[in-house]
Amino acid sequence: MEYPCLSHHGGTRGVTGSCHQLHLDPSTSLLVDCGVEQGADALPGSESAALGFDIQGTRALIITHVHLDHVGRIPALLAAGYRGPIFCSEPSARLLPLVLEDAYKLSISPEPAHVARYLEFVEGLIVPLPFEQWHDVVLEPGLECRIRLQRAGHLLGSAYVECDLLLGQANTRYVFSGDLGRSVNPLLRPLQPPERADVLVLESTYGDRLHPVAGDRQQQLEAAIDRALADKGAILIPAFSLGRTQELLYELEDILHRKALLGDSAQSTGGDPFEWSQLPIILDSPLAQRITGVYRELHAFWNEEARARLAEGRDPLGFNQLICVDSHAKHQQVVNYLKSTGRPAIVIAGNGMCSGGRIVNYLKAMLGDSRHEVLFVGYQAKGTPGAVIQACEGVQGFVQVDLDGQMYGIHAKVMSLGGYSAHADQEGLVAFATASKPAKVILVHGEAKAKKMLRNVLEQAFARQGRVPSVLMPS
Repeated sequence: MEYPCLSHHGGTRGVTGSCHQLHLDPSTSLLVDCGVEQGADALPGSESAALGFDIQGTRALIITHVHLDHVGRIPALLAAGYRGPIFCSEPSARLLPLVLEDAYKLSISPEPAHVARYLEFVEGLIVPLPFEQWHDVVLEPGLECRIRLQRAGHLLGSAYVECDLLLGQANTRYVFSGDLGRSVNPLLRPLQPPERADVLVLESTYGDRLHPVAGDRQQQLEAAIDRALADKGAILIPAFSLGRTQELLYELEDILHRKALLGDSAQSTGGDPFEWSQLPIILDSPLAQRITGVYRELHAFWNEEARARLAEGRDPLGFNQLICVDSHAKHQQVVNYLKSTGRPAIVIAGNGMCSGGRIVNYLKAMLGDSRHEVLFVGYQAKGTPGAVIQACEGVQGFVQVDLDGQMYGIHAKVMSLGGYSAHADQEGLVAFATASKPAKVILVHGEAKAKKMLRNVLEQAFARQGRVPSVLMPS
């Protein structure tokens, strides 16, 4: 075997489970991400399975961002004996313990003493790194390795990883994209592509499509709320606690702020002039509330526009009409109230693919009522209830979805707002890849169709540059 080389322990069969091992020599390696597979990617029992690969000689774990499909196997990694550093950006260092705590409670033990001990252990391994600065990871005769984190624009703290290797006289730079974002994110500073890469490990989630022409997604969200107000129903938004929820809150605050300034509450529906001002925005996720609190504290990492709103005295993630639901008893109370009254409301609840979490109780209670609407603002992986519900958009007739082993009819309206995708599309991925002029591109984190199409488009783009790097798709 020639070194350096890569092993992939996830993220090759679909869009989840990212975990890549960079072998520097026969006894030294780094891990980039350690995620769990979800939805159709997951094998039975995989969430509680052992790690499944050898970590002897693994010097460091580097986290691109803290979504579970990139960090969810950290408990298995620690159980396998890993005790090295967990490198990540400064915002990720604040967010990672929250995400791992939630996963630990759900899959291992909710016992407070166990959770506290686990968190203390994890936090002792986390090493926050500033963006744009090189950090030495391995310094040995004949073998040097340093890493640098650059903003990836996917969610707060997300990074792509540049890894510089010096083996004897040979210098090689690996770049791991993690998940790349889009320029439309209202909170984040934009992605800047790498200056160079010899080997680029590139995500391909949206490798086979382009995002819709940048229409005003906030305008579409506002129109959806207008419909809900007119129908006297609720909008149910399945959203991941991290990233998407904060984007939605930011844009909802802006809509409400503008409505209040214009005094045009009644113009949208022609009805009660107080409807917009009284519309409750219900955040029903304890984890999302805690993450939103950290987002608010990390405003130094927001973009210029978002920080300007704070300077005006506004609180984009903590406005007056926001109602946070903590306890399970209060959650059930809200579900029953909305089901029985049909009062207009916007509910943001996890999880984002409707495969668990509090959104499932809302769906059970309200999917059968055509007054209500399920609004998708994120990718729905194959095999998840969210994908089944999303497929009903615009479909006439009776369709059912399995929620917790029971079938429920779908009569509620279904709509998707594609503008909220947090992933770069094909054009963004190609721009990222071609800017770095790699000798080799390895496509991961995508469905087979997306990877194949992205490979074809990349090969054409490289040919126009007069270059012929290899584009590989590991299985």
